[in-house]
Amino acid sequence: MQKSRRRFLKRSAAGVALIGAAGAGIVTAQSERTIKVVARKFDFTPNIIQLKRNQPVALEFTTADVFMGVNIPDLDARIDIVPGQVQTLRLTPGKVGEFVFVCDVFCGDEHEKMEGKVIVSA
Repeated sequence: MQKSRRRFLKRSAAGVALIGAAGAGIVTAQSERTIKVVARKFDFTPNIIQLKRNQPVALEFTTADVFMGVNIPDLDARIDIVPGQVQTLRLTPGKVGEFVFVCDVFCGDEHEKMEGKVIVSA
């Protein structure tokens, strides 16, 4: 009788732990903010992105133009943007400040002007 009771308690505890872990994943996914960013020759829209420190964000980049890239060096974040596809850059900024992001794949004559700013507040 004791063995079956212990087995039941172990299984119950494992089930509760599994449900708790799944619930934690749901909370994390719900707290991630999504921001859509469109890249065009030679512009990002929006070109100012406001974030909160330690808040997860998914930046969804699209373009209809040419192959491009986004680099936010101060936040150690980079992604390629492929025409006709959504490319998602997930990050959780750990510091407050203003950080420039640029297109780091040559996309034409005014490529060097293609930049934006990420503003992270507390």
